[in-house]
Amino acid sequence: MTQAINHIERMIDELCPEGVEYRKLGEIAEIGTGSSNKQDADCEGQYPFYIRSKNIMRLATYEFDEEAIIIPGEGGVGEIFHYVNGKYALHQRVYRIHLLDDRLNTKFAYYHMQSAFKAFIMKKAVSATVTSIRKPMIANFEIPLPPLPIQREVARILDLFTALTAELTAELQARQKQYRYYRDRLLAFSHDDTRVRWMRLGEVCEIKSGRNKSKANAGAYPVYGSTGIIAYCDNYVYTETQILIARVGANAGYTHVGTGKYDVSDNTLIITPQKGINFRFMYHTLVNLNLNRFAKGGGQPLITASCIKKLSIPLPPIEEQRRIASILDRFERLTTDLAEGLPAEIRARRQQYEHYRDRLLTFKRKTT
Repeated sequence: MTQAINHIERMIDELCPEGVEYRKLGEIAEIGTGSSNKQDADCEGQYPFYIRSKNIMRLATYEFDEEAIIIPGEGGVGEIFHYVNGKYALHQRVYRIHLLDDRLNTKFAYYHMQSAFKAFIMKKAVSATVTSIRKPMIANFEIPLPPLPIQREVARILDLFTALTAELTAELQARQKQYRYYRDRLLAFSHDDTRVRWMRLGEVCEIKSGRNKSKANAGAYPVYGSTGIIAYCDNYVYTETQILIARVGANAGYTHVGTGKYDVSDNTLIITPQKGINFRFMYHTLVNLNLNRFAKGGGQPLITASCIKKLSIPLPPIEEQRRIASILDRFERLTTDLAEGLPAEIRARRQQYEHYRDRLLTFKRKTT
């Protein structure tokens, strides 16, 4: 990478030693919005549909056929950028920037906007955040025009960084998918299998709610809540390892484990399997049930103990429970190791990418 950076810096010294021209986007690009609404989306549509999100939806028809940069007009301003080359549809509050000057490479401009557009917008803001922008603000954003060979080389290097991050993300997703596949296969039991007992969860597990209401960040013992450790307290209540299920909110149904000396939030259910049931088998079974689908309510989804007590649970012989739990534990450890290691690697790559992006996209302005 250092060699590539040095090569570009030599190109700059050779091709534009006096600096480069800067132009406003409004002078060299067509800027406009789409006409589609989010409710028009069709998951089976042929064309990408860009909305005010990092997620890309689909639409059956297209509005534009071009190379362009896509940014939201509100929500995620300065954070969300898309590069498109081909047919696509566009939300009515999302902007397209289609370059008209053949001296500017669109992919280079896309990376430059990622690097500098948010800082430019924040200078225009009257508050700490910018929730929406209008066309004149985009039109006044200035962009450098170094020689095209430099633009193409900068875009090529930043494309490599982007591809590497995408590969790491795909690896993590593949491992998670593999774990889910084997979990589904190993925990699929037939009601005709005479070796398997089908019992209600409330018959084979004690189910109760935590009581801790602490929000403190100080204390000797952790308080487990909906997504893991959410606070700390001075006194512990539990010492045995137990299964925990988020009871309230968007994470309702999330299943995890409490260990050590700890207490449990009042927004969390505590599941304790009876003797003779493999703890880890029960844990994987509950994870596999995707308990979030049983949450009721709109603004504040809720799972009740009375609801999950009625769930039908398969119980094969204890030896089979241990075998299945052992296999799934190995897959979960692998996935967890990746989930802890890969995100750190992804973050490091992104930081490296941002460093080189900002360095490669900083040009001396040519004096007129």
